[in-house]
Amino acid sequence: MTTDPHAGGSVLRAGVPLPQASFAALLLHGRGGSAEDILQLAGEFELPDFAFVAPEARDHIWYPRPFLSPREANEPYLSSALAKVASVIAWLEQTGIPRRHIVVGGFSQGACLATEFVASHPARYGGLIAFTGGLIGPPGAVRDDLLRSAEAPLAGTPALLCSGDPDPYIPWSRVEESAEILSALGARVTTKRYPGRPHTVSREELQLAQSFLAAIRQ
Repeated sequence: MTTDPHAGGSVLRAGVPLPQASFAALLLHGRGGSAEDILQLAGEFELPDFAFVAPEARDHIWYPRPFLSPREANEPYLSSALAKVASVIAWLEQTGIPRRHIVVGGFSQGACLATEFVASHPARYGGLIAFTGGLIGPPGAVRDDLLRSAEAPLAGTPALLCSGDPDPYIPWSRVEESAEILSALGARVTTKRYPGRPHTVSREELQLAQSFLAAIRQ
């Protein structure tokens, strides 16, 4: 088995062409989804200076086991997925878009990967949007590896964490725990709980994300 399963995955684009973009959103699809699926969100946003990019996971999964499994149970896929996100961000920076103008977001498994990436690769990002997701690892695990980072390394990065409750895959308690850790790392976190909402991205969440992204441009 390859040690870097996501290395050769394609990256699709939408929105403003990168040379004309001032901001970028890196969108991560959920388990069983695709880059094309998640890029449909770009059509919901009226953001004339945003480029949208979406890498595709090998076999449409970023990691094979549930996100609450021990992290080693999801290797080498998890490390490869994090490396893929890092490579796309480096590419965006090379095109001239600074990290503080790059938003990392996703849905479900992609939201977990986005949250994990921002927390484990701290910097001042344009933002984090997690549609039903949280940090990866076993229930109740204290992420000392993250909290040992430099003081407030996320430096005010805005983060939006939304989820239904109950959700069949993402416990609300993990969303709250993730919000606490992101806040401890210096992010400005907003959470939104939707009682009884199915495992999807609602129209209200898209409107909230539109406002979130528009605020980043100001």
